[in-house]
Amino acid sequence: MTSWMRHPYRVPLVDKPRAEGRFYLPGGRRLGYAEFGDPSGDPVLWFHGTPGGRRQLPLLGRRAAEKLGLRVVLVGRPGSGLSDPHPYEAVADWATDVTHVADALGAERLAVVGLSGGGPYALACAAVPPLASRVAAVAVLGGVVPTVGPDALATGAVDLARRFAPILSGLRRPLAGTMSALLTPVLPIAHYACQAYAMTTPEGDRRVLHDPEMEGMFIDDLVLLAKGRFQAIVDDARLFGRDWGFRLADVSAPVRWWHGDADHIVPLRDAQAAVDLLPDAELVLRSEESHLGGFATADEVLRFVRSQL
Repeated sequence: MTSWMRHPYRVPLVDKPRAEGRFYLPGGRRLGYAEFGDPSGDPVLWFHGTPGGRRQLPLLGRRAAEKLGLRVVLVGRPGSGLSDPHPYEAVADWATDVTHVADALGAERLAVVGLSGGGPYALACAAVPPLASRVAAVAVLGGVVPTVGPDALATGAVDLARRFAPILSGLRRPLAGTMSALLTPVLPIAHYACQAYAMTTPEGDRRVLHDPEMEGMFIDDLVLLAKGRFQAIVDDARLFGRDWGFRLADVSAPVRWWHGDADHIVPLRDAQAAVDLLPDAELVLRSEESHLGGFATADEVLRFVRSQL
């Protein structure tokens, strides 16, 4: 591996996870994971955003996991880093794979957290049997909302997934290849690219991206995501443009949903509408925060799920 792939120039260093590896699923597919916190603690499965991978947990959350005695496991979706590519038919299919992950962890009771694009996957775990009966709580941070079906709510950028659904499905591999060809050459100068991108974002996101710890975590994770040739990004977008395979009313666990009032990716009104459709949910409004503000709540999120386990 070249030196920049190990650590791009000027990007702050971050500690590696306590453990990393793969879960083996029936049939031989593998899902990569990274583990943080107390290895003997209550299990929390954290699902990364889009783009994202197994190390997308801010240092604030890593420290909180240790302090709270939680075993936080980030599971990479298919096509990200150590996770084998696999085209799900619907978001609900994720719950089947996570059932095997829970079995491997020996987790009869667990909590799930979903950040941004990970939100639908977290909700699926609490809606799709048999896993749903084992989920004690769900935390959603700036989560994506449905674009089609009876629960269709999306009015922001996420609704583009519905509009381009045929292209995303028919060209999923070529699109990932194109994305890889465009993004991989940028990785050696990821620090400068991150700072340039920050200048195009709302003030709340800019604060997050200017934080050296956050920048280090983002880029460390992105470098590993590149090993999967960015297929997971395309496949997430493809599924966001389809029926999720479950209804928000099916979510059986209590949900706490953190959302910024200045979110430019998932407008606040979309999040409020989704929370209204969930049987047991509370919206936590983040004042003057945009889409990435959820990263700054990682400790608060883990305290919530700790209280439910």
